[in-house]
Amino acid sequence: MKLIVGLGNPGSQYQNTRHNAGFMAVDRAAARFGAMNWRAAHEAFACDVLIAGGANPMQKVILLKPLTYMNLSGRSVASAMAFYKLTIEDLLVVVDDLALPCGTIRLRATGSAGGHNGLTDIQRAMGGVALLSGKTGMDYARLRIGIDPPGRVPQKSYVLEPFSSDQKPKIDAAMDRAVDALACWAGEGIASAMNKFNPPPVE
Repeated sequence: MKLIVGLGNPGSQYQNTRHNAGFMAVDRAAARFGAMNWRAAHEAFACDVLIAGGANPMQKVILLKPLTYMNLSGRSVASAMAFYKLTIEDLLVVVDDLALPCGTIRLRATGSAGGHNGLTDIQRAMGGVALLSGKTGMDYARLRIGIDPPGRVPQKSYVLEPFSSDQKPKIDAAMDRAVDALACWAGEGIASAMNKFNPPPVE
């Protein structure tokens, strides 16, 4: 079993805003893989899907959208991890990234929070889980979805605004690619997903 967490803020006022790219990707995954059983659990909306790929013909995956608001995402993730008795290797978090061009996705097996409050809280919450396998709270997979730098717009305002008309087709394509990457991670692991979906280095 795997856990894929999309980060965002609950409420209609935040729907389809840049900071909710994680929610959007998880919703897209749920639609593609036929999830029909969204439920309230672990201070989140959760559903189960089966994803084909890799050594296992079908991999059960829990999709999770924390309802704690971004800065307290770790509480929801830790609750789900404990309930399903998962290790930190079973977790992938989907999040927006200001440093990446809109439409770009990038996977990482580990790393810092990079100033993202949601990742910071998850890193804190995963400390105890990680120790069980000799790792740190940073050692969980993450998929970052580019939303463009804010430019002259204050960052706090920028991330809570909807995507611009120029960005919408890019983010729509990125969501489809993100779901492909999530399926690859669930079936084949983070190394394979990184090899297939990360952009080539800039020379």
